[in-house]
Amino acid sequence: MTAATPGGRFEDRAVEAGITFRMNFLPKEQGEKFKINLYDHGCGVVVGDYDGDGHDDLYFLNQLGPNALYKNKGDGTFVDATKQAGVGVGDRICVAGTFADYDNDNDQDLFVTSTRGGNILFENQGHGIFKDVTQRAGLELIAHSSTASFVDLDHDSDLDLIVTNTAQWTGAELESDGKYFPGVTSYDDLVVSPKEFNNIYKNNGDGTFADITEISGLKGQGWGGDVAVFDFDADGRIDVLITNMFGASQLYKNLGDATFRDVTKEALERISWGAIGAKVLDFNNDGKLDLFISDMHSDMWPPANLSDALTYAIQNAKVKYSLVTGAGAKFGKQAEEMEARFVDRLQVRYDDVVFGNSLFKNLGSGRMEEMSDRAGLETWWPWGIAVGDFDGDGSEDIFLASGMGYPFVYWHNHLMMNNRDETFSERSTELGIEPPRGGTFQRDQIGGERAARSSRCAATADFDGDGRLEIVTNNFNDRPYYYRNKLTPQNFVAFKLQGTRSNHDAIGAVARVFVGDQILTRQVNPAGGYLSQSSKTLHFGLGKHDHIDRVEITWPSGTVQKLDPPKINAVHQVVEPAESN
Repeated sequence: MTAATPGGRFEDRAVEAGITFRMNFLPKEQGEKFKINLYDHGCGVVVGDYDGDGHDDLYFLNQLGPNALYKNKGDGTFVDATKQAGVGVGDRICVAGTFADYDNDNDQDLFVTSTRGGNILFENQGHGIFKDVTQRAGLELIAHSSTASFVDLDHDSDLDLIVTNTAQWTGAELESDGKYFPGVTSYDDLVVSPKEFNNIYKNNGDGTFADITEISGLKGQGWGGDVAVFDFDADGRIDVLITNMFGASQLYKNLGDATFRDVTKEALERISWGAIGAKVLDFNNDGKLDLFISDMHSDMWPPANLSDALTYAIQNAKVKYSLVTGAGAKFGKQAEEMEARFVDRLQVRYDDVVFGNSLFKNLGSGRMEEMSDRAGLETWWPWGIAVGDFDGDGSEDIFLASGMGYPFVYWHNHLMMNNRDETFSERSTELGIEPPRGGTFQRDQIGGERAARSSRCAATADFDGDGRLEIVTNNFNDRPYYYRNKLTPQNFVAFKLQGTRSNHDAIGAVARVFVGDQILTRQVNPAGGYLSQSSKTLHFGLGKHDHIDRVEITWPSGTVQKLDPPKINAVHQVVEPAESN
């Protein structure tokens, strides 16, 4: 079934909002001589209130040129504050970022990952100024890094750090201008790159970190991509999911002493192979956190001819295959030979993986059921995931940043609206997401050919404070999309949580809003969804409900706080109590 549509649509208003940033790719890597390597995975977008004025700001990452920090003027329009803040970087290939209060001093610090340029920790000095404290903090890692996620792994009230790394897919010599290392040129070369592994850092509580990778159990299997954290088995400890770009993603159970055990098989049975993004949500309002994973790599095998590729994509958008190379075998013996090489080199175990997106419904007692096909969530060329109740009806929806861009065909972003019956419907065109403003192709050609637009990641926040969630993307070699939410307003309630016994950001805290027979559940998430971070403000659409029965917050410390029914259509500040009530 398809839920009734409220009036209005999303409207891309990036230019009007003052967002002039452009993500620039590396012309010799992804330009006229397109190489198959991870430079085409793009760069991230981060949401956070860096200046503490109560309004979420925006930070865009870049490959060629500086990053950009935009200060929210309070009405959903922005002013460029990059130079004043000192976070432009611009001297290395930046990948992802995250805002977090790692030192519990009541302001948002910033961590940036890089491809072989060195990761950076910026400490917030107040007054909108940041200082590079990477060396002092003990975080001087030079690797092919991807996601950085701050989370309290040992429940000692401060934020530890997970940094995922991929593999050594770049060469030894700098490119001629000295700014980056050229990448490999083909898929075969890419998959045999020596693996890198995750780095796990314990927060010492004094502004420094200790590397506990080897003892943590979270070192992983290489090719680390995204991170999702949640207490999947309701034992009071935060567990960790890490996606794998060229292997099976891994779910790790927290054993309670900053060590973890891989429980993927016993908890999930089969999981996405070659996954990109991961996001925690409660898609069916049963009070339990579920998990959605996006898999782009299983969709890499259409015909070389672009018109045939578009037909192929349309016909196969919701198909899951049984092979790494998807339906590639239909197009010649070469794909069969490639499949055999990949199975050998990547140690693929067909019975353990799903080639496509996966949605895990939380059944309780540490068990989850994969049901992406039943839910209608298999899609084509998905990268990043952003979730939120976009139409305010009480159920969380899903935005999937999608497409490949030049030299591939155009493929649209997906707006998967929750039908409130454990299924989703694709409504990107109906609700104004597609086609993109300015058309499906960029203004400037590449190599004399049209260049299709494509998105890599997305984040959400109520930037203008009207109770409706906006969507912002970082696009590949293009300007961002900034979708202002103009759907018909519905009732809502929102919470900004502050930990006392828990980490100050309250990352990992879960709020449940009880409305009739529904339990609306949201978690304060760290960075996640793929190279992105959404607002830490918890937003609940209420539809036509004009009151709430009760609110219950479970803090990372274990404290359970029960609130009297709050005023609706308002944002509430909630501080963790000294003891459970």
